[in-house]
Amino acid sequence: MHGLGNDYIYVDVARERVDDPAALARAVSDRQRGIGADGLILIGPSTGAGVDVSMRIFNADGSEAQMCGNGIRCVAKYAIDRGLSTSNPLRVATRRGILSMLWTNGQDGKVASVEVDMGAPIFALGKIPAEIPGLGDRDEVIARPFTRADWADALSGGATARSACSLEWIDRSGLAPTISLASMGNPHAVFWARDVDAVPLEEAGSAIERHRFFPERINVHFVEAISRDEVRVRTWERGSGATMACGTGACAVCAAGVREARTDRRITARLPGGELEVSWLDAHSSVLMRGPATHVFDGEWPLEVRVATGARS
Repeated sequence: MHGLGNDYIYVDVARERVDDPAALARAVSDRQRGIGADGLILIGPSTGAGVDVSMRIFNADGSEAQMCGNGIRCVAKYAIDRGLSTSNPLRVATRRGILSMLWTNGQDGKVASVEVDMGAPIFALGKIPAEIPGLGDRDEVIARPFTRADWADALSGGATARSACSLEWIDRSGLAPTISLASMGNPHAVFWARDVDAVPLEEAGSAIERHRFFPERINVHFVEAISRDEVRVRTWERGSGATMACGTGACAVCAAGVREARTDRRITARLPGGELEVSWLDAHSSVLMRGPATHVFDGEWPLEVRVATGARS
């Protein structure tokens, strides 16, 4: 299934056994030797009162993530379409906590669109987490200076700074010399630019993902404000790389846009895979995200490949 092209392989662990989800994620996500995906999501049964289903997310590199906004919409689609629940709102247990979702059916009678209560954005560095010299766990980073020298340092991995010519994309893209950090249960770094297409996503995104400031790595977003209520976003996803869409990232962009006074509280986030509607109505409320969920196909993973990877499903 996918949400705006952010695609995952889904396994119902109430029916199938997965002994080593990290190994299975790496195997199935390989776009040359596997099925091809941004990662693996395990759909589980209720974990207690007030919970309909549960989910665990593994990136393409096998690392476990806390949340996935596009993925959780597809979990809702699976749970409702397959008869695991009829609840509306549906409540899903995640590493972010229990999240509530309202779903609507399409003309085929199956779930087509889901609005997720993503919870309140988190800005305290200790909870993102981020470790920045001179700042404490309770401090926030909103439009904090991030200069050419900082980019040179990041792109060189903290070693000898690269030459100025390798940073020409900063001028071409009109990249603002600032960074904002937020968590939606998983960590996000937000950079604003005049032209996000001019950003070398793989080079810049991977450099920030593994920057020494971020002990658990970080998702990286380059954002172009088209208007007060519309933005374009390109994303480098922690553990997966360039992705067609990032739901939690769109929520973090909305929160950062409000805090930086760049956007309104309701925005349309235009991603390579399509559009998400995101709102953060006041400083004490949850971020709400609405978007599609799409089923692609069902299949079986070959036993010999499962044995080779040390995983069973």
